[in-house]
Amino acid sequence: MRLLYVFLCGFFAFTTVKAQEPVKEKSVEINKAKTDTIASAGYVNKGRLAGKIAIRRSLIIPGWGQAYNYKLVVDDVKSGRIAGKGIGKKIAIIGKIAGIYVAGTMLTMSFIENNKNYNLFLKELQYRQTHNNEPDPNGSLSQYKDTQALYTGKAIYKNNKEVVLISLGVVYGINVLDAYVTARLKYLNVEEKLGFNINPTIINTNTMYGYNSITPALKLTLKL
Repeated sequence: MRLLYVFLCGFFAFTTVKAQEPVKEKSVEINKAKTDTIASAGYVNKGRLAGKIAIRRSLIIPGWGQAYNYKLVVDDVKSGRIAGKGIGKKIAIIGKIAGIYVAGTMLTMSFIENNKNYNLFLKELQYRQTHNNEPDPNGSLSQYKDTQALYTGKAIYKNNKEVVLISLGVVYGINVLDAYVTARLKYLNVEEKLGFNINPTIINTNTMYGYNSITPALKLTLKL
């Protein structure tokens, strides 16, 4: 009976020790997962963050994203992250802002002028349609005796308005894209990773009728 009691005590003690081992391993794994999560959560992609800020500001006010990039250059100069005073970068950014507003102003003025002339021709046509094709005595287009010329002029100014609006959209898009790319490239460093190699090669430029024309060329290989 005593022998059976000793055996049972030893069996339960062994079972308890074995049951505790997986719990310990699980605890270690949980702690490791928490550590990895904390480490990954601490990483901040500065380029992506700067790009989002630049896009948001450029969408609100054209040129505001470039002004933000100018501030980043000023901060780099003050902290000593770049050598010198960054005069070249500052001038380039100021030139972009000036270019955005010069282009926007000229296109806006062109739209106003074309819209004015379009309405002028349209008004003249509407008057002639209701007055037996007679020119408006108070208008400025009485020299156009041919009504078809008025239709042509109206179409030209309408087309000009559409082209100007598309150009304004392009300038606006370039403003946003430039602000984003400049902000992202500021935190992109590829000096140790980017490389290239140029080798002579030949290419076939014509394979018609079984005839191959061989042309010498240069092959550019980029290593990222």
